[in-house]
Amino acid sequence: MGDVSRNVLDAAEGPDSRETSWAGWRGRAREWELVAGMLRAARVGRGGVLLVEGRPGVGKSRMLDVAAATAARWGFRVVRGVADELTQLMPLAPLISALEESGCALRAGDNGGVPGPVDRRLLLLEQLQGPLETLVAHGPVLLTLDDLQWADPMTLLALRSLTGDFASSPLIWMLARTTGGGDADRLDRVFNTLEREGATRIRLKALDGAAVAEVVADVLGAVPEPDVLALAAIADANPFLLVDLMEKLKREGGFRIADGRAWLVSTRLPPAQAVTRERLEELSGPTRHMLQVAGVLGRSFSVKDLAEMLGESTGDLLPMLEEAMSAGIVESAGYELAFRHDLLWEAVTETLSTAVRRALHREAGEMLLKRGGSAVPAAAHLIHSAGHGDVCALLALDRAAREVLRSSPQTAADLAKRALELTDAADPDWVGRAAIAVDALTAIGRLCEAADLARPALSRAPPALAHRLRCALAYILLLGGRPADAVSEAESLLSREDISDDLRGVAEWTVFWGLISLSDLGEGQRRAEAVLADRDGRSDTAVVGALLMLSRCAMVDGRVDDSFAHLNEALRIGNTGVVEAVQRPFTRLLLGHLHRCLCQLDAADLAIRAAEEDIEALGVTVLAAQPALFRARVKLAAARLDDAAAEAQAGMTIADDMGTRGFIRVGLSVLAYIAVRRGDMDAAARNIKRYACEPGAAGMLFGSAWERWVEAVVAEAQGDRERAMDILGPFYTDADKRRWTLITVPLGAAWMTRLALASGNQAYARTVVDTADDLERRNPDYPIFAAAAAHARGLLHADPADLAFAAANHPQLWERASAAEDLGVLLTTSGASGDRERAIGSLDQAHDGYQQIGALRDAARARARLRALGVRRRHWAQSHQREFGWDSLTDTERAVAELIAQGLTNRQAAAQMFLSPHTVSAHLRRIFAKLDIASRAELARIFAEKDRDS
Repeated sequence: MGDVSRNVLDAAEGPDSRETSWAGWRGRAREWELVAGMLRAARVGRGGVLLVEGRPGVGKSRMLDVAAATAARWGFRVVRGVADELTQLMPLAPLISALEESGCALRAGDNGGVPGPVDRRLLLLEQLQGPLETLVAHGPVLLTLDDLQWADPMTLLALRSLTGDFASSPLIWMLARTTGGGDADRLDRVFNTLEREGATRIRLKALDGAAVAEVVADVLGAVPEPDVLALAAIADANPFLLVDLMEKLKREGGFRIADGRAWLVSTRLPPAQAVTRERLEELSGPTRHMLQVAGVLGRSFSVKDLAEMLGESTGDLLPMLEEAMSAGIVESAGYELAFRHDLLWEAVTETLSTAVRRALHREAGEMLLKRGGSAVPAAAHLIHSAGHGDVCALLALDRAAREVLRSSPQTAADLAKRALELTDAADPDWVGRAAIAVDALTAIGRLCEAADLARPALSRAPPALAHRLRCALAYILLLGGRPADAVSEAESLLSREDISDDLRGVAEWTVFWGLISLSDLGEGQRRAEAVLADRDGRSDTAVVGALLMLSRCAMVDGRVDDSFAHLNEALRIGNTGVVEAVQRPFTRLLLGHLHRCLCQLDAADLAIRAAEEDIEALGVTVLAAQPALFRARVKLAAARLDDAAAEAQAGMTIADDMGTRGFIRVGLSVLAYIAVRRGDMDAAARNIKRYACEPGAAGMLFGSAWERWVEAVVAEAQGDRERAMDILGPFYTDADKRRWTLITVPLGAAWMTRLALASGNQAYARTVVDTADDLERRNPDYPIFAAAAAHARGLLHADPADLAFAAANHPQLWERASAAEDLGVLLTTSGASGDRERAIGSLDQAHDGYQQIGALRDAARARARLRALGVRRRHWAQSHQREFGWDSLTDTERAVAELIAQGLTNRQAAAQMFLSPHTVSAHLRRIFAKLDIASRAELARIFAEKDRDS
């Protein structure tokens, strides 16, 4: 037993040290070494996550108790929360209760000042940041959350997000669950993800023989003889049941204790669970009845609620409450009382018949409804008691679903679907309930379910609701990567004359975005011009959709200035007019996309940041992943591969968390491209394979041409040139697709030319060069086109002047290195006097450029070309001396380190650097690993020492 563990055990001793000792210690030495080690690390500024899980009765709650006592003794701020079966409908319930008790309240219903029916999940996550930052600013914090098997979906989402954001803060998360209860699959995913990201997982198992003997010795105060240990075996190594059994038999004189040893006297060996029931049976009748009602109210319960349910005053309940507490059945839990253990709570509720339990739940629900206010607490009871066609209960479930729709759509979906199950098919309220379910299912990305429910509701809904449902269905189909069906549904709605102006505008916007996704630019342009010709008769939403359509048409036609003009006009209307919230961020995202295509990277960062602020403020959760994914492409253009990978991972995580999995594809394509550049072909293949398995939503990703190009890059790198040509076939043969590709993939002109020439297809190479030349002529104010065209021409015509121009002037570092390599290869084969030295110089430029970027595969190829000329170059990027220490940090990592050392939070640093908070967290993890530190305090110390030395 280590000294740290002894300190933990010492800290636990108090008024009930014997019980705390067995439950938190016996047979748990290894686990407590982990807990104590993490607590000790937090005292010097390090944070971490502990996951504790086990079946009922194995001591997880007591482990949290001892950890809390130890942390408090060591000067930690201790924040504790617990989930409950009857609070799992309340968004963030365990976190809110924990923060409220710590004095850092968060109002779950706060709309953040945003009008309208927005999705508030992003806002709620943002609002949690402040209280936690306040807590950790004053020293180390232990935050424990127990019984997470009952946690609501928003709590799990918050834990998934916040544990990463606070990984470098002195905050220890101790998250506990009982296995086998609640939504196990959802919680498994969260725990498994946290473990992959570095959390320590403690699986509490039944006590071994030695630990059982120690527990029995603790209870009896004597060494147990074999017959006593044989008796203990009936408790199935469950600590709670074991102690209960030993204490009961000790009270009844079942043991003979002499000379420090204990023998069994009684031959009566009751089942261990029966001991718990007998403890309840020893209570008076009124107290047992009181506990049965309390059990229906939950593991923890309000004395006020209990008194009202029983029709008694609090004073009348005092004798019964005192008896229950003296018997160890209930205990104080902040402002409420709680059953001392899950097994006791279960034993109490199991004494009720199903009919009685349902009736009590119904009374509790009606009691809470009569008080007014939120319907969610009442719904938690009514969902257990409502019968088919129960009008009162169904109306309450409807209210509750509407209440949580924007803060926890998963909960709203569960409530709405349960209400639908209890609603008669002929009931006119069925359609309204279906509409709520459709909205909730759409928000969490369960698009097929939403569509399947929307269609039958359409045929039964009154006109106004039917129109809204059809509009929602069109949007669902658009999100689901089915733009043709989305356009069909939207046009069906537009054919009606009785739709509202708002719905007409949204439907027209949906048509435009569907046509963009389908690349049906001719029809899109015709319709857009018709809308703009009748601006006064169209909504702002429709006009913005038309402008986005025309911007895309201009881009595909190579008219960049016109594309900017349309986007800027759409942005002006979005800022001053009345545009639906879900449509507003698209304009800024497209603006950032266009700036990135032109290598105007600072402008791209600004546009993406503005779009991110819109997405968070307006609650457009469906686009929450897009800023990080857009930034990943910007960082790639800047040749910052680490940043690009971090942003891609952040975007994929957000998409997974928010249920918009269709957007994961673009992140995988970025990671696949980075893997090729780094020479990790196994990773490239894995990412492309996963990419192929993910559901697609190309029109929503603003990058289908990019993704196809990456597929071709991976195929070519794997040696399958024929497949690469097949993938890009439509882009070689279709003028619009080719022009769009060369605009959105600035590296594409030279790469596609080189691929076509290597495949012996001169005609394809000429079409690419002609298109690149045309883009240069049309857009003389944008240098990217001149450089890209020069590189492609230089390859087609073997022109060293064009290749030299590209190597000197292309805005992207990788493309400059690529042009220099192509120039070096060309000069190597020329045979002209002096060309060998020029070739070596160009290949040196290429090698150093690739090395600087981290494009290891390309650098290796350049070194091989130099070796063929008799020149050797060192592979300095992999030097061991640069793997650790201050000099190993990238420029971005140094900038992040400096901001964090100044005391900025991850979110503040992210805003200054145009990164996502997730990406800043990823950088911090790498910084800490390279500097061999694990806290912000240590990072600040390093900077302070550097300042003193300078």
